[in-house]
Amino acid sequence: GDASRVSAEGPLVLIVEDEKELRRFLRAALTAHGHRFLEASSVSEARMLATSHNPELVLLDLGLPDGDGLEVLAMLREWSRVPVIVLSARGREDDKVRALDAGADDYLTKPFGTNELLARMRVALRHRASHAASGEEKVLVFGEVAIDRARRLVTRGGVELHLTPIEYRLLSLLAEHAGKVLTHRQILKEVWGPTYASQSHYVRVHMAELRKKIEVDPSRPKLIVTEPGVGYRLRES
Repeated sequence: GDASRVSAEGPLVLIVEDEKELRRFLRAALTAHGHRFLEASSVSEARMLATSHNPELVLLDLGLPDGDGLEVLAMLREWSRVPVIVLSARGREDDKVRALDAGADDYLTKPFGTNELLARMRVALRHRASHAASGEEKVLVFGEVAIDRARRLVTRGGVELHLTPIEYRLLSLLAEHAGKVLTHRQILKEVWGPTYASQSHYVRVHMAELRKKIEVDPSRPKLIVTEPGVGYRLRES
C-alpha cells in the first residue's frame, strides 16, 4: 500500500493519468528507481493532491475524463514552479506547443521508454534546482562549444566564434534551458520581444545561421536539435 511508496528517498512525483496501462508502466519505472509517487486520474484529484502534497515533479496527461490537463497546469502555475512534464499522444503537436507555452517544462510522446522518461525527469529536476540556486554559472560548456556569459564570448574548440547579437541571445537562451525544448513562440518572446510572437520564420532563419557557426555539420546538427512542429532543444553533453 501507500506506506511502502513513501518510504523511498527519491523526489515525490505526482502522476496525473487516467489510462491504467500507462499508470502501471509509470508506477513500475518510478518504483524501480526509488521515486515516491502519488496518482491522480482526473483534474479534480490532481488539484487535491497537488495542493495537499506539494510534489517535486508532475507527469501530466492532457486528456483527462473531467477536463483538460492544461487546467491542472494553469492551477499549478498560479502558485508553483514545480517541473511539469506533459505526456502527449503522437501527432498532437499543437497540444505540446500549447502546454509548453502555458508553462510546462517538457513533453514526452507516447509510447516512450523508461530511460527516456528518467532522463527527462532528471533534466527537469536539475533545472529547477539550478534556477533555485541561480548563482548563474559564468561558463556553459556543450561538447566543443563554450559560452562565457560574463564576457559574452563563444568559442568552439577554443576558437572564438563571431556571433551577431541575436545569434548570441538565441544560443544563450537555449543554453540556459539546456535539455529542455523551447517553442518558436517562447524563443521569439525572449529574443525579439512579445510583439514578434507570430514571426516564426525569424527563428528558422537565425537558427540556420547559428548552426552554420557552431555545428560541425550544420546539415546534421548535434547540438541544436529541431523538435518537429514544436521548437528547438539544445542537447546537454
